[in-house]
Amino acid sequence: MHPVARGGRVSAMTPRDATWGTPERRPSAPAVRAALPEATSAREAECVTPWARLRVAAASVRGADRRVNEDAHSEVDRIATLVVVADGVGGGAEAARASRELVVRLHAALDRAVADTESIRHALLMADRAIARSIATRGEATGASTVVLAKAIDRSLAHWLVAWVGDCRAWRVRAGDGPAEPLTVDDTYRNLAEATPRGGSPDDPARMVGNGAVDLPNVRCVALEPGERIVLASDGVHKHVDERELAQAIRGDGPLAPRCHAVVDLARRHGSRDDATVLVVERAKRDLLQSVRRIAGAVLAAIAVGAVLWWSGGP
Repeated sequence: MHPVARGGRVSAMTPRDATWGTPERRPSAPAVRAALPEATSAREAECVTPWARLRVAAASVRGADRRVNEDAHSEVDRIATLVVVADGVGGGAEAARASRELVVRLHAALDRAVADTESIRHALLMADRAIARSIATRGEATGASTVVLAKAIDRSLAHWLVAWVGDCRAWRVRAGDGPAEPLTVDDTYRNLAEATPRGGSPDDPARMVGNGAVDLPNVRCVALEPGERIVLASDGVHKHVDERELAQAIRGDGPLAPRCHAVVDLARRHGSRDDATVLVVERAKRDLLQSVRRIAGAVLAAIAVGAVLWWSGGP
């Protein structure tokens, strides 16, 4: 049984939600969008609110043996408090379609939704059924996806729900030394103590989204201190990069996008021929005085609006 958190209902907020205040967006550096075999797409963005600062970056590279990149991940430029990495299963266009549709559906369901264990499980189960129907309309080809996501559940970004189906993984990288801390346990036949299908491997994913092989998606709650990072990745990364190497590549100051690029590049140099995707979300440190000024500014703005409304309604 995987660790499961059953948290209470907490309103989830994105930078588009008025309760966040006005976020400050900082544009990412120009990035390569094409997922070519020897070129990695890497993007980064930052969002600042009166309560927290969030940095997100991602990198993805098409596998050497793939015609299309079957991984998908959240669009970094639309920075929100939900981040997703999905890994298409089945090969070819339908696997890619499954992973991309899964990311889109999860954002549609959870971006502005109340975030708790049950709502995330429900979104994954609904996506499983919808993707299965979508793939079925396109002929006999099959397609499904494994997935891992992280969703912030408070304004300070101090608590996140991490959910997964299959063998995409999540880790927490703390400041200082030490390897990345695993947050997930792969849904493989070996780990679930289930019989391996003929021709398969005990380490193949036994659960995935899009083919009905989902019963109870895994969800756990994770605390995140300022400066700590959650890392999400497909198996094209974690099968070739160990937890100490991952932490060394991700940890440190400076932009996150080059660090994501370094991780997928390391996986390739270690022999990965699969699609490789890594996404990092950091609860960045805030300047206390700057935070006080932002909150005071938001309060004064609210008072000003109230005064205008009162005056306009007065005699």
